[in-house]
Amino acid sequence: MARAIDYGNLMHRAMRGLIQTVLEDVAENGLPGAHHFFITFDTTHPDVAIADWLRARYPEEMTIVIQHWYENLVVTDEGFSITLNFGNQPEPLVIPFDAVRTFVDPSVEFGLRFETHSDDDDDEDAAEDQEEDAPPQAAEVVSLDKFRK
Repeated sequence: MARAIDYGNLMHRAMRGLIQTVLEDVAENGLPGAHHFFITFDTTHPDVAIADWLRARYPEEMTIVIQHWYENLVVTDEGFSITLNFGNQPEPLVIPFDAVRTFVDPSVEFGLRFETHSDDDDDEDAAEDQEEDAPPQAAEVVSLDKFRK
């Protein structure tokens, strides 16, 4: 097989790194100005750790808001953990970067969406196709319209 530059995966990694850098800064210095984040993630990802009642309520994906109240934001190379308030009940969450589907900062109209192609019926065929075809995941700018009030 001929060697090729895998731009899709390189972009994917770069966008995850951008989110990591932003969250590391917020963990160290807090949210600046009006910045806040809507982060949607895949609750079926094996490394996501959330309360059972949250997983039951959000069986496929969940959107969290990091804005007014959050605690214990810890960022690693693999993902982040944070404690958020759900109905006056603090809940810890662990979210790997690979589970993130969208990252939006509406205060500056910035957003990323990560596309996954996991709907293939046969994983082996999908893995073989991915070696020759388009990359399995790509990143793109997301429309902020769905987050506006």
